[in-house]
Amino acid sequence: MDSSRHRDHVALVTGAGSGIGRATALRLAGEGAQVVGCDVNAEGLDGTLAAIRKAGHDASVLTADITDQAEVDRIVDDTLARHGRIDVLANVAGIMDWFLPAHEVDDDTWRHVMSVNVDGPMMLCRKVLPSMMERHAGAIVNIASVGGLGGGAAGVAYTVSKHAVVGLTRSIAWVYQTEGIRCNAICPGGVETNIGTTAVPRSEWGLGRLAKIHALGERMAQPDEIASLLS
Repeated sequence: MDSSRHRDHVALVTGAGSGIGRATALRLAGEGAQVVGCDVNAEGLDGTLAAIRKAGHDASVLTADITDQAEVDRIVDDTLARHGRIDVLANVAGIMDWFLPAHEVDDDTWRHVMSVNVDGPMMLCRKVLPSMMERHAGAIVNIASVGGLGGGAAGVAYTVSKHAVVGLTRSIAWVYQTEGIRCNAICPGGVETNIGTTAVPRSEWGLGRLAKIHALGERMAQPDEIASLLS
């Protein structure tokens, strides 16, 4: 780890209360960034902040729901007011979809997965881009998934949402390249996180259809392995 790589940079990390988000916040802080972590889970954020401070660094945290435009505005406006800039936006927050296939998915699941995995990252990108354009610099990293590259990793809602994240990334990367802004996506396979009950299968039929693909995975990745790619 290069402790000066992100010196004087401000990094906004969503999903910072656990898993890849926590690992990303820890690594960016270790690399010198002023980290602002946000998550809907206040207790998780407290744990992340404690871990960062234990490692000899500091950060700030904001409890917020990225599916709410007013909350997104608050996150970004507060960060800009405190630090004057956002150099890195890490869109890490995400949920699974209980492995529900298209003929079994319900409206609430579809809307919830899309709101967290697609709407939140889009609104955050939309909100931070003007300040990055003013400075002619910035980096956005979106956590997508192998589920965004094929059809055999998860249920229909998660699969569609991660394809959308890949599309969001490609659009921003192309359109804003002349503005000095980079946008990349990371597409991990299985990662050992506490993504929670949204990864508990509610469709044995749907899970069974994915079994051959899942069997190809040699092991689960660790969150810090993914964070190392982002930082």
